[in-house]
Order: sequence, then C-alpha cells, then structure tokens
Amino acid sequence: MTRAHAFVKHTFVSKDFLMFLLTGGFAAAVNWGSRIVYNIWMPYSAAIVVAYITGMITAFVLAKLFVFTKSTQSTGRSVFFFTLVNLVAVAQTWVVSVGLAYYVFPRLAFTWHVRDIAHAVGVAAPVFTSYVGHKKWSFKH
Repeated sequence: MTRAHAFVKHTFVSKDFLMFLLTGGFAAAVNWGSRIVYNIWMPYSAAIVVAYITGMITAFVLAKLFVFTKSTQSTGRSVFFFTLVNLVAVAQTWVVSVGLAYYVFPRLAFTWHVRDIAHAVGVAAPVFTSYVGHKKWSFKH
C-alpha cells in the first residue's frame, strides 16, 4: 500500500471526494481567473456568471475523466444533471460574491481586493452541495 493510498484509507473522506476537490480546485482557479479577464469587458456581476460557465465546462471534463469514472449514464444525461446542479451552485456563488463585495465588506470597512476575495469565497461556497449533487445525479452509476 502506498503512502498516498494509506492516507486516503485512514481519512474520513473518500478518494473520489479528494479527487473532486483537486479537479474542482483547478476548475475554480479557471473560474476565478477568467472572471478577472471577463471583468475587463463586462460588469462584475455578469463576469461572475460567465466565468462560472467557463469553470463549469472545465469541471465537467475533469470530473468525468478523473472523479466519477464509474458513471454509467450517457454523456448527454450527465451534462443535463451537471447543468442543473450547477444552476444551484452558480446562484450560491453569485449571492456570496455579490453579498460580500457590495454589502458585507463595505460595512466592515474592508477594502483590500474586495471583489477578488469575495469571488474566491463565492467560488468555494458550493463545494459540498456540488459534490453531493454530481455524485447522486450528474454521474450516477
């Protein structure tokens, strides 16, 4: 047994969840970074949604290839449920990002990279609900 396998075996989280965190972390970085680029051409609120779609496409490909490899659903069905789960997640991301940037941080007099930090927190917010939704519906086996 390798050290990595022993670590996974003795934790409270599954290997699939750890892989979901790794691939999702990469997709989240794509989401967050692309928002900065999109924000050059569109308002913050709209850039959050467009960046989320960019990250979502990245997440789907990575999840199908590396996380939920035992899924027996067709790609079309997986895309359909992946999109539904992510509609909930993008709403969570948007509410947290906009809420922090426009309401919470100003009240706390927090001014350092407000939008960037708010969006990073917003991207991380739906990690658990997304994992459960994708495991139960998007990549069901």
